Amino acid sequence: MNRRQTDLSSSVDLVVLSEEEPKAGGGRFVLVVEDDPEVAEEIRFALQAGGHTVQVAKTLAEGLRAARSGEVSVLIIDRILHGEDGLSIIETLRGEGRPTPALVISGLTSVEERIAGLKAGCDDYLVKPFDIRELTARVEALLRRGGDLGVVRLRVGDLEMDLIDRTVTREGELVDLLPREFKLLEYFMRRPGQTVTRAMLFEDVWNFQSPAYSNTVDVQIGNLRRKLDPTGNRRFIVNVRSVGFKLNADH
Repeated sequence: MNRRQTDLSSSVDLVVLSEEEPKAGGGRFVLVVEDDPEVAEEIRFALQAGGHTVQVAKTLAEGLRAARSGEVSVLIIDRILHGEDGLSIIETLRGEGRPTPALVISGLTSVEERIAGLKAGCDDYLVKPFDIRELTARVEALLRRGGDLGVVRLRVGDLEMDLIDRTVTREGELVDLLPREFKLLEYFMRRPGQTVTRAMLFEDVWNFQSPAYSNTVDVQIGNLRRKLDPTGNRRFIVNVRSVGFKLNADH
């Protein structure tokens, strides 16, 4: 049953499918769909060391059954499982209205393959071989970002984001965003009126530590601002001097 939570102080609506309680000890339930036993065990060991409960599935069918249980906080799925495309699990879940955060791990490294993963509904894409510390950091970032794991729609003022269809509208009109722009706006819409630093954006949106100097964040925010307001008459994302940025909930 759908529930609606409304935060009047920030004018943001969250439409949710369900609430999920943390596992004992503060950890979460992570499902790993991986047919390589060595990789699966390495992931299991690292996440269990972080306090999470981990289940491993070796096939698409087994993984889909487990993902449908409603208990999974984060899904980690290998792109290729016994010759089949693991993205089919994510596409099926999204088609059923299940917004479980999903991290795809894959030996397919091209930009086109990463885009295919994002279009299928995955939240992050990690190329093999990877450092297990990076994988665990990305899982933790998904958990932090998904504080409301059942959220299917975000609304701040006249901005609305559908996390299932991966669409954004402003005053009912569709805003065409690239995958990274969508992810960046989602981060702000989950924190309306909250100041976020460049370091936070690098870690949680780009999934790496902030370099000593980079204008990547500023360039992407500039692009996002122009798409949200081509006329330049409204300020959706504002600068917080010497600190970072925030989404103006009262724009």
